[in-house]
Amino acid sequence: MHNMTWIDDTLRMVRKKRPLVHNITNFVVMNTTANALLALGASPIMSHSVEDLEDLVPVADAVVVNIGTLDEYFTYSMLKAVQLAKVYKKPVVLDPVGAGATRLRTRAALMLLNSGGISVVRGNFGEMSALVGEYGRTKGVEAAAYESVKAAGLVLEVASRYSTIAGVTGPVDYVSDGRRVFSVELKKSSQKLEQVIGRVTGLGCIVSAIIGAFLAVEEPLKACIAGIATFKAVSLYAAEESPYPGSFHVKLYDWLYKIDGESIRSVVKVSSVELSQREA
Repeated sequence: MHNMTWIDDTLRMVRKKRPLVHNITNFVVMNTTANALLALGASPIMSHSVEDLEDLVPVADAVVVNIGTLDEYFTYSMLKAVQLAKVYKKPVVLDPVGAGATRLRTRAALMLLNSGGISVVRGNFGEMSALVGEYGRTKGVEAAAYESVKAAGLVLEVASRYSTIAGVTGPVDYVSDGRRVFSVELKKSSQKLEQVIGRVTGLGCIVSAIIGAFLAVEEPLKACIAGIATFKAVSLYAAEESPYPGSFHVKLYDWLYKIDGESIRSVVKVSSVELSQREA
């Protein structure tokens, strides 16, 4: 896991297979995530119509469910998609956008998680906290104040409670399978990235969509780590080239298109995390 050379093969498999990733996602990021998946080498389809599900889920290689702009119709479509994905044995990523900010979002995220069909859940610190009953940490749909020590224990708890792979993204990202915890972080900090990262919407949604592409060719733990590590690297390279919101966004697509395993490994490290009893 730690040498990360397996990410090279996973990237190559995505680009060779061009997996069909079915996204039921929010109106804010539909275009953004579709372009990100295309740039990486996957094939996105963006449809939240319940009538489409019987045709799309069986042929999709992965399903990404994102609750960012939620209403009753979206909720029903997402639950139906997760149920169909279980029937057809398709992997599913859940992005619980804004869980903890409103009861509707928290309830929907928990309902989807409890359906038992979620392969990976990826969120920010506030959203993941809400999944274990700590409300009020999410400001709108933005990340709550990040607590690194707590974040490591948090993903372990979410993964264990819901029998899934859990990933929390922040200054240091953590991924857990319910037994082990891994950190994903940049080898050195970037002031340019820190300045621009909060000025562009939908970045977490891109991470979840990318995890979906990797999930089509890799088992869930590695897919989650690969997706997070890939985005960590491309966001760094994009910010170093252009630390302004508009051009940074464009550079993200460029780097998703040209990123390779060596470029990821040169700036990102994956480590095992040992948790004390208090943290766990």
